[in-house]
Amino acid sequence: MAVAAAALAAASLSLSSLNISSTLKTSRCLQRASLIRASAAAPPPPVSSSPHREFNISFGAGRSKRDPNPSSDNATSPGRLLIPWIIRDENGNLTLSSTPPARFIHEMSLTKTTKASANKKKEAKEPQGSSAPKHSKAARRFYNENFREPERLSKVLAAAGVASRRSSEELIFNGRVTVNGSICKAPQTRVDVYKDIIYVNGSRLPKKLPPKLYFAVNKPKGYICSNGEKESKSIISLFDDYWKTWNKTNPGVPKPRLFTVGRLDVATTGLIIVTNDGDFAQRIAHPSSGLTKEYIATIEGSVSKRQLIAVSEGVEIEGVPCIPETVELLPAKADISRQRLRIVVHEGRNHEVRELVKNAGLQLHSLKRVRIGGFRLPSDLRLGEYTELRPADIRSFGGKVQNA
Repeated sequence: MAVAAAALAAASLSLSSLNISSTLKTSRCLQRASLIRASAAAPPPPVSSSPHREFNISFGAGRSKRDPNPSSDNATSPGRLLIPWIIRDENGNLTLSSTPPARFIHEMSLTKTTKASANKKKEAKEPQGSSAPKHSKAARRFYNENFREPERLSKVLAAAGVASRRSSEELIFNGRVTVNGSICKAPQTRVDVYKDIIYVNGSRLPKKLPPKLYFAVNKPKGYICSNGEKESKSIISLFDDYWKTWNKTNPGVPKPRLFTVGRLDVATTGLIIVTNDGDFAQRIAHPSSGLTKEYIATIEGSVSKRQLIAVSEGVEIEGVPCIPETVELLPAKADISRQRLRIVVHEGRNHEVRELVKNAGLQLHSLKRVRIGGFRLPSDLRLGEYTELRPADIRSFGGKVQNA
């Protein structure tokens, strides 16, 4: 009698008061409970005074946990079926069903579609490279101070802006570097700048290393790629104004040592990268990176089809054949009287583009590099100016942003 009364109370609920969330909750509860079975052999006697309908429901013992085969359950026996849903049929009567109502399935599919569309719109609104960093500055600082792996002594000195990697090794060999009170003459010694006490020429090396910096420079003609501070016309001298405000904007942080990635000869203008990240520089400068370099060569006189083919066939430099990826004669411009060639090379060996033009019997008027990998020289960046690279720009070289 208790079972029949429970079924009668459940059947008396109006379907209009049930929503999708309550239906889901009921489904989960029924799945966790024992099997509910109903007999459809004999219909219940009609009750004229009440609109309620009675169901002959009994509880089964359920399938054993040791029996992994669901077909062994007696739920498939004749006259007995699993009843997880109580729904209203077309005539308005409450009935038992082994499947959810079509309206419920339709609304669930609409809910999933709406959520998927909202996620796609949210991803489309967020521009690439604008996502927030995974960890805060405080978290990164805590990791660096407690879990930072020791690095080579020469690399630490170069990162601190003391000198280049090679010059730092010379300082170590000459006994001008001490680690924890002892002279160290091995550049490969592993040290931790946060824990070890390092002196160079009697001055304490600061524990706080300078941040990693990345710049794109539009190199003017006549400037060299030497990193020497005494050179008046070096590319690094273009940053003199930048260093004047360094101590004010970065109090307590040592001045980083910048250097160029690769080289451009004195007469060549255009894009060159300047950074203090040695690993990044080695990665994009090495031929294994596969980064292409695009040049615009302005030619004296006219360019014939035979000469254009000769440039595309390549030239041998120091016993190595150098074949350009693309050679294209650019259309004439009203403000430029000379013809121009667009030449794309892979490795960018020393004077490669100049040798390609010379080997074809052409005379070069000027040469400008406009692209490295996926980064193109900004059109509004004038000669002698520089711009700091964004994280998305660094990724276009195949590199990763390093957090100091």
